[in-house]
Order: sequence, then C-alpha cells, then structure tokens
Amino acid sequence: MITFTSVFVILFFIFILQTVWLFIAELAGKDLDLILILKFLMYSMPNVIPLVLPLSILLASIMTFGDLSENYEFAAMKSSGVSLQRAMKSLTVFISILSIAAFTFANNVIPYSTYKFLSFRQNIAQVKPALAVAEGQFSEVGPFNIKVEKKSGEKGSDLKGITIHKKNPNSGGINNVIKAKNGQLLSSEDSNILQLVLYDGFQYEDVNPVKYEERKKLPFAKTAFKKYTMNLDLSQLNKVDPEEAVSQGTNTMLNINELYYTLDSLSANYKKEVVSFTENIHSRSGIETVPLRINLREMESDSIKNIEKERDISKDLLNGYSNTEKSRFLELAYNNITSTNFSIQATKEELLSKKKNINNHWIAIHEKFVMGYACLLMFFIGAPLGAIIRKGGLGLPIVFAVLIFISFHFTNMLGKKIAQEDGLTPFLGVWMSSIILTPLAILLTYRATNDIGLINMDVVLTPIQNFFKILFNKNKNKNNVNGQN
Repeated sequence: MITFTSVFVILFFIFILQTVWLFIAELAGKDLDLILILKFLMYSMPNVIPLVLPLSILLASIMTFGDLSENYEFAAMKSSGVSLQRAMKSLTVFISILSIAAFTFANNVIPYSTYKFLSFRQNIAQVKPALAVAEGQFSEVGPFNIKVEKKSGEKGSDLKGITIHKKNPNSGGINNVIKAKNGQLLSSEDSNILQLVLYDGFQYEDVNPVKYEERKKLPFAKTAFKKYTMNLDLSQLNKVDPEEAVSQGTNTMLNINELYYTLDSLSANYKKEVVSFTENIHSRSGIETVPLRINLREMESDSIKNIEKERDISKDLLNGYSNTEKSRFLELAYNNITSTNFSIQATKEELLSKKKNINNHWIAIHEKFVMGYACLLMFFIGAPLGAIIRKGGLGLPIVFAVLIFISFHFTNMLGKKIAQEDGLTPFLGVWMSSIILTPLAILLTYRATNDIGLINMDVVLTPIQNFFKILFNKNKNKNNVNGQN
C-alpha cells in the first residue's frame, strides 16, 4: 500500500506538471493570482487519473512482487504451501474495489471536472478582465493590439498610457491608432463583451485619397475625445482548438445515463437525415420507384416484350430533336448531375460529422468501463511479471512498466482515433489495447504460477543444439569412413 501510494503521488505530480506545460501559454504573462492557478490545477487534476492510476498499479505491482521474489520470500511461502494465487488474493480484492471506484470516478467526477475545466479556460478573461491585457506589451484581442504602461486597482482594471492598434480586415495592416492617458476595463461574468473605457486621448486614422499623387503624402485624420468606449469580444481569447473541441466535446461531460439518452436522440436524428436525403435525391431524379427484386418467371411473356420494346424506343429519344436542342438537353442534364453530386458530397460530409459525434459518445461510454478494467489488467500483468524477473526497486521494474504502459496507451489512442473516423466499431476501438494485453496477463500469470521464466530459452536453444549435434555426427561419420578407406 505504501509503495502504491508513493508511486501514485510521484506520477500524479509528473502528469500535473505536464498539464501545466501544455497550457503554459494560457497561464504565463497574464498576472494570474494563486487562486486562479489553483482552480486551473484542481479542474485539470481528475483528467490525469485515467493515465496515472493504471500506471501506478502496474509499477507498484512489479516493484512489490519483484522485491518479494528477489528476497526469496516467495520461495519461503511456497515451501509453506502458500501459492502465488493465494498470495495475490487479498491484493486482488483491493484492486477489484479500486477498479469499481475508478469506474465510479470516471462516470461522475471526470465529466464534471471536464466541464469546469473547459469553462474556466474559455471564461478566464471574464473572471478577471485585466487578464485580457498584459502590462508593458501588446496583447491581441480580436482585431485590436492593446498595450498599457501600467495597471492598478483591485482587479487591475485601471489603466494608464494606453496604445491601441486596429487591424485592417482587408489588408491586415494597421490603419487606426488610438492613444489615451487613462482607461478602465469593465466586464461581467454573464457576458462575452469586455468594455474598455478611454479618457483624454486621440484617434489617428489613415485616409485613402482618390488621387494617387496625394497618397504619397500619407494623410490621416486626427480626432480628440474626452471619453471613448470600445467593446471587445472575449470569445477571441483562450479559444479551444477545433480538434480538441471535438475530442473534448459534450460527450466527455456526461455520465453513462446522460450519454445513452443523448445517443437515442442523435441516432434517431441521423437515421431521419439519411431517409430524408435519400427521398429528396430520388424525387429529384424523376425515376419512378422500382422493386429491387423482379421474379421473371412470374412475369408474362407479353410484359417482357413490352419492356424490351420500350428500351429500344428510349435509345432513340433524341432523334427527333435538332443538334441545338440536343446540346441544351445535355447541358441541362450535366448541370443537374453536377448539382446532385455537389449535394451528395455536402450531405456526405454532414452525415460523417454526425456519425463521428455518435461514435464519440459510444467511445465515452466504453472508456469508463475500460478505466476500471485497466486497473485489473495492469495488476495481473505487473504482479506475475515481478515474480518472474525477481527484481525490485526502481531499476528494471520501471523499464518494464514504461514499455507495457506505452504499448497500452498507444494502442488505446490509435484504436479510439480509428473508431472516431468510423474505421472500427467504438467497442473494438476502445477495447483494442485491453484485448491485446489480456492474453499477456494470462500467460504471465500461468508462467509465474508454474515457476517458468519470462522466456524459456530451452525452447529456442534445444533445436539449435540438436541441429549442431546432427551436423557434428555426420562429419564425424564421414571422417571415420574416409579413415577406414
């Protein structure tokens, strides 16, 4: 228990540092106080548990059972009639309880923390409006670059020495500069609009004359103001990456019951869209509904002859028209086909996006069960592996633990990515790593129970030894025959 707790705390601290490093751009240079940083870490902590917990169980199991085997304590237990399964019994019960707790944690705590984490990242400027503007440097807020010389006040909302550059949406350059002596930032947590109130300043705006000769003089218009209010869109700050928004969408913020309820609506809507689009394309084609299966034996011979006759007539439909009319008909047909093809491609992308959303919800359901099963799987890999390699401490066990966990995590990420793209079913995509490593856990448990090494070298070396023995005997017999002659 002490080993597991120590390993868990160390790994948890390492993964939290990695989280801080990933989001350092959102934290650095924004005058975040200690409370906001602690909130950021608190909301991100539960999301690292699915990585830390299985790895901690794996490493602690290898270290514990490796230490027991290295000190010949297993040999003493076996001589007293205590088998490996009996030695693992109490720990198996503990890991089973831990697996159930991990499932409950994944189903209730992680969705809530994910929601709070994403909301905190998106609304960080609303919590403290001064975060939108850093002191002594230009801060980009939508089309504006804002620089202030000094911030003061309780929340840093009082500004001095303000310089604002407004970008030209057409050219990308700067065509509007605002300078003010003082200013104030006003915001509300219920709104995405940040008000910047400026006092005692000037606005300089480039003027583009009609005559080309006058443009060389670079004319501009200067306007003085006592008070000027600007509205800044806070949604431009701390935007979540689109790919991340897909992987951390609403599916990661729901528990199992909510996911199943949402899936019912999404699946029904998807099927409705498919049927509606099929009927729409069929009606646009102008083709009458024809049964998919036609039993020719039940059709009378006269009906067959009439169909063949109509087909012959259809081949000569354009014979009665001039070349100009034929060209117009073909152009209309081409435009109709192009329009239909464009509609099919657009709808295909839309349906694929909805299918990915459905897959993501199924993946979120299976991930909650995989987290609990991974705890059991890592224990039944780590415990027998430690008993086989007979090494404790932090040397060889760390090497084995890292290799096994990297294989598990990489396979898991690959399977989920393929399942998101509808290349695999969500079940196979999420459970792929567990399915691959489960036979390894069974094999290691069997070999450790029967005191078989990690690799039975006799299986590899015996055929090689037999081959050389046969080859040596043949050469020896040839030399004996040659000596007798």
